[in-house]
Amino acid sequence: MRTEAEIRDQYEYLCEQLESEEMRHDRVRMLFTHYRRALGWVLEEEHI
Repeated sequence: MRTEAEIRDQYEYLCEQLESEEMRHDRVRMLFTHYRRALGWVLEEEHI
């Protein structure tokens, strides 16, 4: 299982990638967006 710090790092990395010009393809953006949301839910559940 990954630590909270590892999950946060990955979440921040995905946010940066979504903002980059290279990730403007709609399907790639959609995939990263769903993955980012899932990581966000994991982080929220850890703090509830």
